[in-house]
Amino acid sequence: MKDFHEKLETILAAASIRTEEPMKDHTTFRIGGPAEFYVTPKTEAELVDAVKLCRKEGMPFHVIGNGSNLLVSDRGFKGVVLSTECLTRWEISGEDTGGVMTACAGILLSRLAKEAAKESLTGLEFAAGIPGTLGGAVVMNAGAYGFEMKNVLCWARVLDKEGRIKRLTAEQLQLGYRTSCVSPMGYTVLEAGLRLCKGLREEIYGKMEELAQRRREKQPLEYPSAGSTFKRPEGHFAGQLIDQAGLRGYRIGGAQVSEKHCGFVINRGGATAADVVNLCDEVRRRVREMSGVELELEVKHI
Repeated sequence: MKDFHEKLETILAAASIRTEEPMKDHTTFRIGGPAEFYVTPKTEAELVDAVKLCRKEGMPFHVIGNGSNLLVSDRGFKGVVLSTECLTRWEISGEDTGGVMTACAGILLSRLAKEAAKESLTGLEFAAGIPGTLGGAVVMNAGAYGFEMKNVLCWARVLDKEGRIKRLTAEQLQLGYRTSCVSPMGYTVLEAGLRLCKGLREEIYGKMEELAQRRREKQPLEYPSAGSTFKRPEGHFAGQLIDQAGLRGYRIGGAQVSEKHCGFVINRGGATAADVVNLCDEVRRRVREMSGVELELEVKHI
């Protein structure tokens, strides 16, 4: 690993590379063992070079934004975790009736929504409370309250497995419910363009506050979590099925089905990844027995 570390240092500043970095410090679940290498590229070019190096050397890697939809093993990750946290540039171009908001993958959706609101641009109100980044939102077609990224996404620039940068339309990204072609194709999202419309600033802020209030009332924001733990089964609501299975407040170790919203698994304190996995397995088993519905995890486990 010394040779690989030296190769990383040829393309990145030493301050951008940390070894045995606790991933609990980089996920909203506040869970996860150490990453062998934790790398924070300062530019898109550095991110591209780091991904290319990992592929060339056969080094496992995972690109993260805010770690908001992620459960990292207690053993950590043997390989390279690449953080997009420094890639936050954004700009607006277009006509007076609206415009295209172009932004790098690492910018938080909440910040992007606020910047759009300042410019009286509507379309991102639903994203103001989503704790992830733009890159992650493209990967999973993030959404809330009946809106999804596919409603505003025009295109995304991605790095493919051969090291080529491509610009793909929203249609080419094959956006579906909490899915896209990004992960299956091995793409890395670098940047995206969002089509927004002109609106009234007061109404935009009002809608954002209304959705924020709904979140505060219905979601367990006071505890670490990875957001909605399970995908919505067709014709059902995951939280409702879990509640009907008698699992509201069910707990294993430090992991618990939220009493406030059964669709969330929360870290009540000191939860391990094993606690979360065991809890989710039991939830899925009990729901399957009770309703015949197979719940699918929305949270990514590495």
